[in-house]
Formats: sequence, C-alpha cells, structure tokens
Amino acid sequence: MEQFLRVGVISSVHGVHGEVKVFPTTDDPHRFLDLKEVLLDTGKETITMEIKNVKFFKKFVIVKFKGYDKIEDIEKYKGRDLLVTRKNAVPLEEGEYFICDIIGAKVITDTNEEFGILKDVLQTGANDVYVVDTKAGKEVLLPVIDECVLSVDTAGGLVVVHIMPGLLD
Repeated sequence: MEQFLRVGVISSVHGVHGEVKVFPTTDDPHRFLDLKEVLLDTGKETITMEIKNVKFFKKFVIVKFKGYDKIEDIEKYKGRDLLVTRKNAVPLEEGEYFICDIIGAKVITDTNEEFGILKDVLQTGANDVYVVDTKAGKEVLLPVIDECVLSVDTAGGLVVVHIMPGLLD
C-alpha cells in the first residue's frame, strides 16, 4: 500500500512571484483549498511545502507556497509530483478505494479462475475501466460496472469479475 498519494503535478510557473500551475491528479481539484501543506517529490528528497494561497485557472490549480516568492525559487520543480500522506487524503466512503491500492491486484473470475493482474485504471466520463494483463498475455479492458466487477478487496489484493458475453471478442 502506497504511503503517499499524488494530488497533482507542477506543470509550470505562473507569473513572477513564485506561483505554480498544478495539474490536479485528484478527483476534486477544490480539495487544494483544504490542504495546509503538501509534500514535493524532488526526485532526491521529499520537501514539505506550506500552501499560502490557492486559485483556479481553467483545468489548473494555481498554488502559492510560503517562502517561494520568486520564479527562480520554484521553477526547478517543474514536472515534480505533489503528494499528501494518507492522513491528509480525502476520506473514503464505504466501497471506495484509491486506484494505487488496486494496481497489481490479482483478478479472478466469479468461477474462481485466475484471469490476470490489474495493470491500470482508465478514468472515462461514464465509468472507470480496468486494464488487465491476462494469463494468456493479452491486455483486456473491463468496465467497472456492477455486472462486471463483483468485488474489490484492497487489503487482499484481489478483484473478482464476471466476464460478460462478448467482452473478450
């Protein structure tokens, strides 16, 4: 289980006073309004960054960090991840889970046959789609709908699916 969860990526600087454009990787970009600090993964270390101000521009979150007042102070972090600890993560409802907690899960069918390993989750407008590497070496896309995904056990690393007719054609 991942210790940190990514909430965004610094895409570029914004203006000359140390603000950055952050591409949010969280379901709700407005959660940045509630964050007091984030962890910046520099590639060599993790730095705690105190959030001073947040605003929104198109698909980006504009963030100002305390102590970073010039473009030169912050531009070196372009492309770096912003993380939160699980303690600062959004509380999950019953049946919800973080995508990072199911990547690598074993996928079995409702007839208890080993199907493959969950490799990725695609987030579409209608529903998520699980990308599964099958035992046969194929990549299969499974819609995350009640008729197909029967259960997800993050602690056990197990996803149970029903292969609907025509899904593998």
